[in-house]
Amino acid sequence: MSGLYLKRHTEALVKDVGIEAAARLSGKSKATLGRYYSEDAEHADRFMPIDVVAAIEASSRFPHVTAALANLRGITLSRSEHRANAPKGGVNADVVALSQRFAVLMGEYNTAIEDGRISINEAKRLLHETLAIQQVLIEMKLHLEQEAC
Repeated sequence: MSGLYLKRHTEALVKDVGIEAAARLSGKSKATLGRYYSEDAEHADRFMPIDVVAAIEASSRFPHVTAALANLRGITLSRSEHRANAPKGGVNADVVALSQRFAVLMGEYNTAIEDGRISINEAKRLLHETLAIQQVLIEMKLHLEQEAC
């Protein structure tokens, strides 16, 4: 079960930066990257090496594989306030961003359940929006911690 979970997050990581960029960043071919997240039985034991994960996650919007590994261990990730590219703003901006993201999530959910079933692509869109909300909440947590000190 955790193998499939990791493969799906590996795919999300590659798609986050794009297959071409992921290949360039990692020095791996597009076919090799595809094998890392392939759910075919012949590739069941293939996983992306950690140095490749690190190289691709450095350019991704979210650390998909790192977050999945943490989640499997019951660990919650938190962003460092010392990130050079951390968005500016405070709690008020975070509340607005959270509201907007939640609205998008609800819109995606409403669309997904119209036919009474959530397809794989719809689930992926819902997951994407859920991860975006998680990112906003992490930023909000950091801003609240700064205000509390």
